[in-house]
Amino acid sequence: MRELDYPFDAEYILKKKKKIKRMLLENNATYLKKKIAVLGGSTTSDIVQVTELFLLNQGIQAEFYESEYNQYWEDAMFGNDVLHTFNPDLIYIHVTNRNISSYPQMNFSREQTDMLIEDTYLHYEKMWKKLEENYHCPIIQNNFEYPSYRILGNREAYDYRGKINFINRLNEKFYQYADNHNNFFIQDIQYLSATYGLERWSDNFYWQMYKYALAVPAIPYLSHNLANIIKSIYGKNKKALALDLDNTLWGGIVGDDGVERLEIGQETAYGQAFLAFQKYLKENESIGVLLNIVSKNEYENAIAGLEHPENILRPDDFLVIKANWEPKSKNILAIASELNIMPDSIVFVDDNPAEREQVRQTNKGVAIAELELPEQYIRIIDRAGYFEVTNLSEEDIQRNKMYKSNQQREELKAEFTDYHEYLVSLEMKAEIRPFEAIYMSRIAQLTNKTNQFNLTTRRYNQVEIEQVAANKNCINLYGKLEDKFGDNGVVSVVIGQNIEQECHIKLWIMSCRVLKRDMECAMFDTLVQECIYRGIRTIIGYYYPTEKNRMVKEFYRELGFEKVQEEETGNTKWIFSIPEKYEYLNSVIKVVK
Repeated sequence: MRELDYPFDAEYILKKKKKIKRMLLENNATYLKKKIAVLGGSTTSDIVQVTELFLLNQGIQAEFYESEYNQYWEDAMFGNDVLHTFNPDLIYIHVTNRNISSYPQMNFSREQTDMLIEDTYLHYEKMWKKLEENYHCPIIQNNFEYPSYRILGNREAYDYRGKINFINRLNEKFYQYADNHNNFFIQDIQYLSATYGLERWSDNFYWQMYKYALAVPAIPYLSHNLANIIKSIYGKNKKALALDLDNTLWGGIVGDDGVERLEIGQETAYGQAFLAFQKYLKENESIGVLLNIVSKNEYENAIAGLEHPENILRPDDFLVIKANWEPKSKNILAIASELNIMPDSIVFVDDNPAEREQVRQTNKGVAIAELELPEQYIRIIDRAGYFEVTNLSEEDIQRNKMYKSNQQREELKAEFTDYHEYLVSLEMKAEIRPFEAIYMSRIAQLTNKTNQFNLTTRRYNQVEIEQVAANKNCINLYGKLEDKFGDNGVVSVVIGQNIEQECHIKLWIMSCRVLKRDMECAMFDTLVQECIYRGIRTIIGYYYPTEKNRMVKEFYRELGFEKVQEEETGNTKWIFSIPEKYEYLNSVIKVVK
């Protein structure tokens, strides 16, 4: 919804909350449903209402539990029947520096200050551990913003008795906890308050009148940021950028002005803005964002522009370059097809409002970055939170390399007329094993990001994955795949629950990067072997349709299952009876156990 896309009108959102919610629900979209508990140290009602809007805009329909005013500690530590019955999927703890009850006094020694920091920190750590023990779900915790005044002036930052020094040290302990707990996330309101303006953020009027710990006009920015963290946890991030060239990556029009007259580099302020933007995009590439070009240009002119000596980004930085005179909406669909991702995984970046509107009207779901002046490009894309990082795995860092390897595989495939011979030529090796601690985070990430090859649409957080791994009545397998072009990392996960001599497949997912390479056959062969070892001869599979997983509607039939049930909703149930002499489906991948 355009009204909720950054940059947004915060005042409009606050005034029209009910109307916006009604419009979102009238879209008849298929929402991911989640229960979110908000435990607040201040008034949180508007935060909940506005966060709900931003989550709906991200495809998540949230049901909320909201603690009574400043009862976050009591709800967490002493039990609450309503909260227990609610059984949240995610907990958000909203506290601010107004909830810090004690600061160092001027007559404190360093030892007394250290003790106060430790005591204050333990107040929160005990709460986090209690919530983790009771609810086994992701927790989002605010850090602390700076105070609105400084008794010691600039010395506040470095004097051990200063409030700013105290808050920085306390925040650092929060960060250390987050760094050591994969299902625990920090919402950085210290940064948010700085970008909004601390003086406006901490306006005492809203605290004294309504017990809001931040100014009400700032709430949409807090809620938008919170929704970005939540949608990232549940795999709703974007994956790729589709970038215009002229007046987007450089100043000028390469076809008209020529390469030598393009503005990019240190010589002018205008050129520096584009240089900074390219540097920012290069940094996004390093965390796994897929860079692509969609430009109305002759291909040769586009390549010549990208080879300008002042550019940071070069042709090799882009996975797909669509430089032609076709509608950009058509080229974006082509990029999605070539990358084997959904169009709604793409962010379109173009300085031309007419091009943005054409894509908006034609490609539903594609995110549109509303660019303004070149010096604002970074702010607009960065604050939008398209690629919010809640987990950064080795696969994320290597993603662009993996996709480039896929392109090499496609080039090789064109040389073969026999597909089986092509698969053999890849020299594939797979590691298929029960879940291991080193891969728990990646497995959880994959369950939340995979949409097309996801038979049951189940999502698991890391705690739940660890519980599955420890459950003796579950068969759990991860699959890594590599070939002569490179390592694809963990690409497939199967979870089966054993019930009365039957294995019921609760989850089967696979990355689209490895589709049609017989990895699914290797995974099934291993599942069958594990079932036989456990004395199980029947495997039950389930398919629950979504807008994105139609490609696997008949997947079980292809493996030899028989469909035994189909509901009006499209849900199907399949059965496979393991024969006495099972014939392995995989013949091209060497499986290492």
